[in-house]
Amino acid sequence: MKSGVPAPPRRRDSARGNGIAAGLRELALSGLPDIFLSDEGLYAFRLQRTPSGTRLEGTSHRYTAIAAIGLATETASTAATGWASSSGLCARLTRDMDALTNVGDVALTLWACAAAGHGDRDAARARLLRMRPDERPLPTVEVAWALAALCVDSNAATTETRARIASRLGGSLSPSAVFPHALGEGGGLRAHISCFADMVYPIQALALHHRLSGDEPGLAAASKAADLICRLQGPAGQWWWHYDYRSGRVVEPYPVYSVHQDAMAPMALFALQEASGRDFTEPIDRGLDWLRASPELGGRSLVDHDTGVIWRKVARREPGKLSRYLQATASVAHPGLRFPATDILFPPRVIDYETRPYHLGWLLHAFPAGRAVGH
Repeated sequence: MKSGVPAPPRRRDSARGNGIAAGLRELALSGLPDIFLSDEGLYAFRLQRTPSGTRLEGTSHRYTAIAAIGLATETASTAATGWASSSGLCARLTRDMDALTNVGDVALTLWACAAAGHGDRDAARARLLRMRPDERPLPTVEVAWALAALCVDSNAATTETRARIASRLGGSLSPSAVFPHALGEGGGLRAHISCFADMVYPIQALALHHRLSGDEPGLAAASKAADLICRLQGPAGQWWWHYDYRSGRVVEPYPVYSVHQDAMAPMALFALQEASGRDFTEPIDRGLDWLRASPELGGRSLVDHDTGVIWRKVARREPGKLSRYLQATASVAHPGLRFPATDILFPPRVIDYETRPYHLGWLLHAFPAGRAVGH
């Protein structure tokens, strides 16, 4: 990462996790070109399996920015073999800056430009600051991305804004160690439900901010949230999906997303490890183990080497998203109340046969060349 953040301390190595991560890196580097639309200069929104084969759908500035973040630490020959480079992607993204209206998209574009050392990022920084992520009602994930982007950019003029965003994020942590789904917004039936993304992105952003500024309250909040998700990690290494903001309990564990297992959880825990000196090797290893062999699938894996993709998730066999709504509704009445027998009625055995480029981008970001689990 090309920023003012100091080098991390070295931790104990993990042969198990490193072997899995090395194979996933190879798959990400070979799979990203298949999701890139050269005519558009952007990544597709997703690749989906159909009865007639795989097909690409849509385009995504957001996913393109995340891919650029992941490719930023790759060598030029690895990251630009006839299809895309991190710098080239940043140039394409900044051309569309005026059309971006979402705080998350702008923050990720700034983050990508800073990570790649792309010089033309003043417009992205200025636009992000005008969007006021330090005070506007926003999804927690987008506020966390804004903080992470400003930390990687590490411009002295944004020091006070970074501190306000960090204080906002850290101060939103509940006594049960859960970050909310949104900051500054109203309630609703599911206002007490936070998802895994609401946990990991603030952990990562607050850890980055601590390394840049020495922010101890932010580090403490990140550590408490990390302790919670690690304590609640599933018996086979699953990173569960929905948490109760009030109690810190899992509301609905499924789906289990592959990107959580090999990318989002590792990159957040690595960031916290580097900021705090704590060792998160074991939960990272266990998360990778689940991806290698999922008990929900009878030991099969979402990693499809024949097709060259990592499929998106293991979900329940159910109509729509029924389980999560049932559990959210039940938990409104009492934090400990759950709809019974969901594993029997709606067993988690369904593979979602799609993949999205942000998964591969975050995977490369979590495991850049030379990084070992435990380092």
